[in-house]
Amino acid sequence: MKFRNFKMVGFVVYGRGSFNQLDEIIAPHRQDGKPMVFLVDHFFDGKPLVNRIPVRENDKVLFVDVTYEPKTTYVDKLAQQLKEEFGAVSGVIGIGGGSTMDLAKAVSLMMNNPGSSADYQGWDLVKFPGVYKVGIPTLSGTGAEVSRTTVLTGPTKKLGMNSDFTPFDQIILDPELTANAPANQRFYTGMDCYIHCIESLEGTYLNEFSKSYGEKALQLCQKVFVDKAKWDEECDDMLMMASYAGGMSIAYSQVGVAHAVSYGLSYLLGTKHGIGNCIVMNHLEEYYPAGVKEFKYMVEKNKIEIPVGICKGLSDEDFEKMINVSMGMKPLWENALGKDWEKIMTREKLRNLYEKL
Repeated sequence: MKFRNFKMVGFVVYGRGSFNQLDEIIAPHRQDGKPMVFLVDHFFDGKPLVNRIPVRENDKVLFVDVTYEPKTTYVDKLAQQLKEEFGAVSGVIGIGGGSTMDLAKAVSLMMNNPGSSADYQGWDLVKFPGVYKVGIPTLSGTGAEVSRTTVLTGPTKKLGMNSDFTPFDQIILDPELTANAPANQRFYTGMDCYIHCIESLEGTYLNEFSKSYGEKALQLCQKVFVDKAKWDEECDDMLMMASYAGGMSIAYSQVGVAHAVSYGLSYLLGTKHGIGNCIVMNHLEEYYPAGVKEFKYMVEKNKIEIPVGICKGLSDEDFEKMINVSMGMKPLWENALGKDWEKIMTREKLRNLYEKL
């Protein structure tokens, strides 16, 4: 049997106020005349955090539009813009939620790889390491800070650039940065982590490595969203570590039904990943009965509205597109349902599931 030898993040710093060390951390990676590029979630445009970014000489701060999940065309445009303006850069630093971090990873890779990012959607297609890259999450839950993928919507599919060159060289986990997140947003990304854990822990790929991280991440999510009476600093601390551990748990296993189905929604409708997972999870009693029951309790307790009826009025062609994208996520289905998953999750059954959403 051959075991997966997977690449992890190079360096990790954790703690309240650790963002203040950014200048010192990136200093040794600066190359003469080549700027550091800060890709910052547009949510922070005009906010105090921007003034704390350690901009030197010809560094560039770019506010990235993450209203929708990153598209390969947007990645290519950003990389091209930087090549035209600077030729080469010292590094790319992503500050924001999962989409911003995915963009930072993808742009870093495209600075050193030819063609379009769409050419690298899949497993182990990236040929060359990217430029130095740092991930600084301002939302907790996606696990994007530790994953070996960068999820992108391309011309024909929604699929990550999954490779050993994708993980960040450095991440800075500062719970203070998540303090002002809107409550809905915080819940959706937190549930992304919770759902990661349910899918990983109940999947056929489960092993002690993923189980150890998954159980801890699940326990932290339950403390935050079930046990806590109201949100406080400790919730931010716990959820940031849940996100990290949840991301680590799927590094050596996989996610499952909710993620596979939500990829179809985001490809066709542009549904954000966290919300998409919640919309799907609401209907997955058949696959994750205990997880769905607890999920519904957390939705009610935290007074969150989960959108319904988002697939009403879609054409047969629309449903076919979503089904094609979802069915393309073979490792996810295999983890959830086993080797014979195609006998269990037929196109007709998947169509029925989409019609309920």
